[in-house]
Amino acid sequence: MGSIAKDQRLPHHREPKEFVSLDKLAELGVLSSRLDADNYETDEELKKIREARGYSYMDFCEACPEKLPNYEEKIMNFFEEHLHTDEEIRYCIAGSGYFDLRDRNDAWISVWVKKGGMIVLPAGIYHRFTLDSDNYIKAMRLFVGDPI
Repeated sequence: MGSIAKDQRLPHHREPKEFVSLDKLAELGVLSSRLDADNYETDEELKKIREARGYSYMDFCEACPEKLPNYEEKIMNFFEEHLHTDEEIRYCIAGSGYFDLRDRNDAWISVWVKKGGMIVLPAGIYHRFTLDSDNYIKAMRLFVGDPI
C-alpha cells in the first residue's frame, strides 16, 4: 500500500496496484468470512464460528458523524498504528471501512471490509482502521470473555 493521501478514507494502494489473496492473508494469520449480515441474530454460521473460537461476548460499535461523539478525533485515533495481545474480531453489519495491517516485510496491506465481512486479526499484528468515504460502519465486536 502506498503512502496515505490527504484523506485516509479514500482508497489507498501500492503503485502499481497489487492485490493480496485470501491465502496470503491466511499466511499472516488473518482470517476472513462472508456471513449474512441481514440475519446476524439468527445466523447459524455465525453461531458456529462463535462456539468454535470461544467468542462468548459481543457488542456493537457504530461509527459515523451523527452517532460518534468527537467523530473526526476518534477516526484519527482508530487510524493510529497499534497491536493487541488478543485477536481482534470485527463483523461488518452495515457500511464499510479499511483495516490496514503490516505483513512480515513491514509493508502495509489494506483490507476493505464491507457488509457481511468478518475479519479476525491475530494477536500481535500491527494494524489500524479507517472508515471509507461513506463515513459509516456498524460492526459487531467479538471477544473471548468480557473485554477489559
